[in-house]
Amino acid sequence: MSSATSTPHLAVNRPNLTQVGTIVWLSSELMFFAGLFAMYFTHRSVAGPEVWNEGYEFLNITFSGINTVILVLSSVTCQLGVWAAERFQPVRTGSLFQVSKWGMQEWYILTYLMGATFIAGQVYEYAELAHMGLTLQNSTYGSVFYLATGFHGLHVIGGLIAFLFVLLRSFSAHRFGEHEATTALVVSYYWHFVDAVWIVLFGVIYLLPML
Repeated sequence: MSSATSTPHLAVNRPNLTQVGTIVWLSSELMFFAGLFAMYFTHRSVAGPEVWNEGYEFLNITFSGINTVILVLSSVTCQLGVWAAERFQPVRTGSLFQVSKWGMQEWYILTYLMGATFIAGQVYEYAELAHMGLTLQNSTYGSVFYLATGFHGLHVIGGLIAFLFVLLRSFSAHRFGEHEATTALVVSYYWHFVDAVWIVLFGVIYLLPML
């Protein structure tokens, strides 16, 4: 009779490579925006307070603040969509007006609309500033402002494209499973990152000069 005893099976939980890769990529994006902030403060110190304040006077703080609130709230709706995806609920289970029963698609569509509204607001702001004479070419302040906020705007547009990809995948999937939920999750990482960067940008560009 064999005296050998059975060894219990050990389960190894490996990290999700998609999530890890997204986090690593966002770390590189963080370094990119750190370079933009360094550019902003370097140009500000070289140009002097007179030149900087002259450019700052063109900004509409109230309008930009409202636009910022829209973007920040889009992070809330995005996270609600993530929670729906994590419980494998792609669509609502009740009426459209029963928000508590919304699925990932409804929350992500709302997030997309809020992000698109932010971009539309930024385009409107650029048009107003250009009309008042603040352009990329005619001042140091204008070049730094448009580069910093413009690159962020491009990242927001990238996020909107990613939301469309997630929604199309969800609509076309025969079964909403772990792969679709993971895709929704990593897109939310990117969107939260973009929102967090804008909060810092808004504080530095719009609020810090007021202090």
